[in-house]
This record gives sequence, C-alpha cells and structure tokens, in this order.
Amino acid sequence: MKPTSMSAEALFEQHRAALRWEWVAGHAQPDRRFDEAAVRDARSAADLVGYLNYIHPYRVQIVGEREVAYLKASSPEDQERRISRIVTLEPPVIIVADGEVPPDRLVAICDRAEIPLFVTAESAGHTIDVVRGWLARLFADRTTRHGVFMDILGLGVLLTGESGLGKSELGLELISRGHGLVADDAVDIYRISQTALEGRCPELLLNLLEVRGIGLLDIKAIFGETAVRRKMRVQLIVHLVRKETMEREFERLPYEPLYEEVLGIPVRKVVIAVDAGRNLAVLVEAAVRNTVLQLRGIDTYQEFVARHQRAMEKGEPLG
Repeated sequence: MKPTSMSAEALFEQHRAALRWEWVAGHAQPDRRFDEAAVRDARSAADLVGYLNYIHPYRVQIVGEREVAYLKASSPEDQERRISRIVTLEPPVIIVADGEVPPDRLVAICDRAEIPLFVTAESAGHTIDVVRGWLARLFADRTTRHGVFMDILGLGVLLTGESGLGKSELGLELISRGHGLVADDAVDIYRISQTALEGRCPELLLNLLEVRGIGLLDIKAIFGETAVRRKMRVQLIVHLVRKETMEREFERLPYEPLYEEVLGIPVRKVVIAVDAGRNLAVLVEAAVRNTVLQLRGIDTYQEFVARHQRAMEKGEPLG
C-alpha cells in the first residue's frame, strides 16, 4: 500500500527550515496535490521531481540558474510561450533554486494558474536531493507487521512469533543488555528502494513497550535516550516458535539461509525454538552476529560442509 496524495503546503512546511524557502505565488491552492496516477506509476522519487522536462508532466519542476537564464534571455513573447508550456505540464509545485529571482511572468502565470511557486537560496542539486528523499519515504510501499523491532549490534532485527511467546519480554531483556528499541507490537515497514526496507514506530506507540503483568513501559524514560531508535533498516527476522512446531516444521540445520519476503524484498530469517531454560537473548545476539558474518561473506555452515568433504576425501575419521 502506498499513499497517493501530498499537498504543496505539507511539502513547504516540512522543509521550511531546511531549505529556507519563500512561497511567492500560487497561494490560492495550498492543498494542490500530486496527480494520483503519476504517483502510482512512479518507479521512484526521481520520477516525481527534477529539472524542466517536457516529457514528464505532473512532477515538481526545479528551475535553477541555467533555466532562469534561458527564460530571461528570450524575447517577451518567447518567454511567455515557454513559461506557459511549463504550466501545461500541471506541476504540483515549481521551485526556483540557486538564489535566483523568478521572472515576473513566471510569478504572474503561477498565480493565475494557482500553481505554488517556492523560491530558495539553496542549490538546485541540494533541493532535488532533499525533496526526492522526502518523497521517497512519503510515497513508499508500506505494510504493518506484528512484532518487536530492535537495533541489535547495529542490525535492524524484527522479532516475530505467535502471541504469548514472550517477544516483548525478550525485547526488554535485550534493551537491558544495551540494545535499542524501535517499535513494539506494531511495526510500520516502508520499501524505501528496490532493495531496502525501513522499519519505524507508529507515533502512538513511540518509545513504549508492553510487558504482560507490568503494563506499558516508557523505555526512553527508564533506560535513557540511547535505548530507543526512530527507525532502522530491516535486515533480519528472528521468528520465535514453540519447540513442538520447530521439531515438526523446521530443519535443525538449514542448508541455505532462510528468507522471508516483505513488500517483495527478501529478508534473512532465523527460526528459534522457545523452550524452558533457553536464554533467548543470548541466542538472538548469536544469530545477529552470525548474520553479520554472512553479510561479510563468511558462511560457517558452508565452511563446515567443505571441511567435512575434505576429511572424507582424505579418509579421516569424522567423529
């Protein structure tokens, strides 16, 4: 699921401090929005913002130093025609960057067409990067997963499993061991690129962890600033199962790493059995450390298989 709407006013307010821009024309339409079809069909945020391009309508149009010079160098008739062509592209917003002063005709036509016109002293390249980054997050495909999402040794780890297995208690134990909480119970996951997922906490649950028998805990207030995170890349899923389920449905030593698809992107997965006496926090940390090794190209299982094969070839005893 991806949102299909964003107002010019929201864009302006979100970056008022960062881009220090002014709203100089088109005040009559503060709620002017992106074309829904353009958002739906966009492969990335790059399709939604860029320099003047007559092939791609419905995008935020950036007017930099060269574009302003191009418009000002033309005759009044040509300038009118060129600016009118920009307006016919129906951009949700036009941004004049590089500290340039927009031509009077551009201001007048934007007012007449009710197209918001922003002016910033920031460079056009920086403005594009900032707006594209925000749009990429805003219009990303998203889903909500049940679980506890944590920063463990710098890796974004989603703890999943059926209700009652102790995911939140495990999260609390990991927090006490110095790791960070991103979200408990509901995790908003966004596809921010073709290969990356980002997990965030819904505003309603920010910094909160629910532990049965105790209730809601404010992790930031109890453990301090370093115990919470705003967001993390989703790089590992640790799925908790009951011992019986583990024995029945999962391999003890999977030959290849497990993966689970989230929003079309494969995420590494580890399955851990929950049983009396098992230290789940230590097991999760070990799984994370092993995943870090795998990401570096070190596969302990494959190395063991190769060692086993060499021993067989030499006729050495395996026991």
